[in-house]
Amino acid sequence: MFDLKGRTALVTGSGQGVGAGITELLAAQGAQVAVNDIDPQRADETVRRISEAGYAAHALPFDVTDHEAVRGAIRGFERRSGPVDILVNNVGNAGSGAFRPTSFRESDPSDWRRFTEVNLFGVMNCVKAVIDGMSVRRYGRVITIASGSGVIGQAIGVSLYAAAKGGAISFMRHLAMETAADGITANTIALGLIDPAASGREGARTREMAARLPVGRIGVPSDPASLCAYLASEEASWITGQTLHLNGGSYTS
Repeated sequence: MFDLKGRTALVTGSGQGVGAGITELLAAQGAQVAVNDIDPQRADETVRRISEAGYAAHALPFDVTDHEAVRGAIRGFERRSGPVDILVNNVGNAGSGAFRPTSFRESDPSDWRRFTEVNLFGVMNCVKAVIDGMSVRRYGRVITIASGSGVIGQAIGVSLYAAAKGGAISFMRHLAMETAADGITANTIALGLIDPAASGREGARTREMAARLPVGRIGVPSDPASLCAYLASEEASWITGQTLHLNGGSYTS
């Protein structure tokens, strides 16, 4: 099951963390993978690990917020390596710098733009670059990694992030309706709390948060990776327009 042989997948922000985990699993399932990251060294490191495991991987560094850079990089890759069948929009967070919870009242319009450019426009830029080809070939899988904060209210200073992620979730629902007849599925994974390093080093704060979850642990990169492998597969051809919550039971709908 979930055989991706003969398919090509592009995963954005896959130089580390959740994105790297997704890319490594898609490669293990047989897909040729394009490893995107804004940092070329991180992309190269993920490619090295995948290649050493015996799978096909290519580094594809670009900034998802730069429409022309996205289009140029993906066109060049497709000329060299074949068309993208699977797009995973994983890039997120606050753009440059660390993620710092900030209330809307304390925010600046420049903050609004940064969150929106990464979490919403970044998704649109990448989809725009591949969707016509998918439509012509009458096959495609588009998966966007979002957040539960884009669906439910949380009073922890993530209103800007949540607004952008909520926009991406809505965009994906409508994209699914527009492209379903062309053999393309479009789905969103709304993540809960994830340890991107899967380090196994749980401090007191982490243990406290894990204890609140019904499953008793926080997520690790292999959790979203496994769901991506399913959504990218032939077996998931009847699932589209959905927002799938992956959160250890912290939110159900």
